[in-house]
Amino acid sequence: MSTADAVLGEVPTLEGAPPSVLIITAPYYREVVDGMTKGARAVLDQVDAEHETVEVAGAYELAQALCIAAATDRPFDGFVLIGCVVKGETDHYDFICRSSMDGIMKAALDHKLCVGTALLTVDHIDQAKARAGAEHNKGGEAAIAMLKQIALLRHLGRI
Repeated sequence: MSTADAVLGEVPTLEGAPPSVLIITAPYYREVVDGMTKGARAVLDQVDAEHETVEVAGAYELAQALCIAAATDRPFDGFVLIGCVVKGETDHYDFICRSSMDGIMKAALDHKLCVGTALLTVDHIDQAKARAGAEHNKGGEAAIAMLKQIALLRHLGRI
């Protein structure tokens, strides 16, 4: 789910109770992250999901926060991770993007988590803003992806 002309996608029908979801945001680029968070919440509200939002310092901390949340006794059905990294003049961008995405995937696989990821990795802020608005919203797409994982898990049975 990553093309600029893609439709938001269909919100899946879920078996069972409304899900409990933790949204983890890295609001370094506040306007962009707030826009994607609004999109994610709008999707979650369509399925009456209970959701809570927490903030971390930056994209690099998203995977760490996901692991921390998975280790608690809070029964979250899924997680939506939201952040933005804008390319600068150094290799820092490549390091942060790669390690953040690899860390998120590792946490999801190791802990068997239903995760939707809206970590934008862009060349300039205008690209990010274009993906955080009402017409094209990566936060909403990430929430739908996460809900589809929850639907799959509920259909197949608890791990």
